[in-house]
Amino acid sequence: MMPSPLSSPLSSPLSPPLSCPLPPPAMAPWLTSCPIAHRGLHDRSAGVIENSVDAARAAIDGGYAIECDVQDSADGEAFVFHDHDLERLTGRPGAFCAMPAAMLDTLSLRDAPANANIPRLADFLALVAGRVPLVIEVKSRFDGNPALTRRCLDILRDYAGPVCVKSFDPQVLAWLRRDAPQILRGIVADGAGNGPPDGAGATPDACRARANLLHFDETRPDFVSWKAADLPHAAPFLCRSLRAMPILTWTIRSPDQAAAVRAHADQIVFEGFRP
Repeated sequence: MMPSPLSSPLSSPLSPPLSCPLPPPAMAPWLTSCPIAHRGLHDRSAGVIENSVDAARAAIDGGYAIECDVQDSADGEAFVFHDHDLERLTGRPGAFCAMPAAMLDTLSLRDAPANANIPRLADFLALVAGRVPLVIEVKSRFDGNPALTRRCLDILRDYAGPVCVKSFDPQVLAWLRRDAPQILRGIVADGAGNGPPDGAGATPDACRARANLLHFDETRPDFVSWKAADLPHAAPFLCRSLRAMPILTWTIRSPDQAAAVRAHADQIVFEGFRP
């Protein structure tokens, strides 16, 4: 039976409730060492599309860490792509997860050079090759299906570069903690707990749990990635001050916005300018 989505603390805890403060996690300094290019260093007006290999190359050339999103195909392959729907980025209607990998390989990214296709995660990792840190966001459909998380872990098994995995879905972090505790994991959240922009998993209980990090004892994140417009906020403040957890913040689109969150976060996820 497939596990149910997490909307409040997990029904089958991975550990007993907290009875004393936890020591801060052992963190890699690269997580906050350089600004993180949101979906790579993309510029659609110049034909450099988000989450493309060209956006990754631009970030590497600029010395920025790369944040990328991962979706799975109908037959379970992991691709670097943000939207659950294909239309905005390819011009073709339909759900990403309904299309097999071989067909996704043939699609070109909209407004990009003709040979710019949707990269497979394995190919994306081969391109980055540890030259800059990589932040992978698992784009959960909040359906309790661990297949995409497991496929990402299979691909990451032999990757030697600095990498971490994050998600809006606490269940993904619970799987990561159980199956790959050596990989840094982070929760993506906002003050309302609404989750990703498409509202997936936005039941009242799920929103409350995410906004207040009520899943913390089951997921034990190593870092928090918090919406910039919702800083300062008690949840990331307590994680940072009591556990020395790094706080990333998204999505920063100007130097002024970067300056405004400097006191509340340890690194920015940015786009539209160069910090």
